[in-house]
Amino acid sequence: MAIHPRTGMPEHSGPIIALAGVSKSYQAGQAFALRNLSVTIDAGSFVAVVGASGSGKTTMLKSINRLVEIDSGSVRVGGEPIDALEPHVLRRRVGYVFQGIGLFPHLSVRENIAVTPHLLGWSEEIIAARVDELVDLVALPRSLLERMPGALSGGQQQRVGVARALAARPAIVLMDEPFGALDPVTRSALGAEFRRLHESIGLTTVMVTHDMLEALLLADRIMVMKGGQLIADGAPRDLLAGNANDDVREMMEAPRRQAEKVRAILEDGAPRG
Repeated sequence: MAIHPRTGMPEHSGPIIALAGVSKSYQAGQAFALRNLSVTIDAGSFVAVVGASGSGKTTMLKSINRLVEIDSGSVRVGGEPIDALEPHVLRRRVGYVFQGIGLFPHLSVRENIAVTPHLLGWSEEIIAARVDELVDLVALPRSLLERMPGALSGGQQQRVGVARALAARPAIVLMDEPFGALDPVTRSALGAEFRRLHESIGLTTVMVTHDMLEALLLADRIMVMKGGQLIADGAPRDLLAGNANDDVREMMEAPRRQAEKVRAILEDGAPRG
């Protein structure tokens, strides 16, 4: 089987991520977080997953790299069942950016980024070179490498989180509300920078977000979830054009109403309710 030289994944012509009939309950068969969910994601996609709290977004994300073990169904990454892969092999292929950043507070920036390469047994020389490469990639000054996370701004911490997720050169990056704790200006800037990064190094990105505008601006495809199921799935433009589902229509109307209010302020200086 041919192996891709950058990602270490088997060459595979089908979807890079495939969930088939996936169900997950945290209460022994009750209150399903995921209910018979089937979805495929092609390599190179930037997918945003949206929906109300409790809709199953984060559970779906965590099922892809086995942070959550599913009750039934199957998940494949690069054509291989994830339960047939050793965890360290799976985690090399699938980077994860945590909600709330999730850096280790007792480790320096350098040590945080190097966690996965150390677990994989890389040499210190290779790890040092990779850390330098990554801080440059996420536009973080190398002068911050020896600082502790608590000494960084929120935006700087999130850049470290992204660098750590990319450390083992994964083909896939999963992002759980990656910019939610940041101020609007920093959030917008980091989102745009990650989108450029996604394109420049050929990632497949799956991002959970509550911010519909963020999903519309960053993603190629938006999946809308409710009750552990997929209720809409399409390109941003297509979902904005209209949908038969009331919940989907309401979600798509929110950024449109925001844009109209901004336009009203620009026109006559007064917001309209």
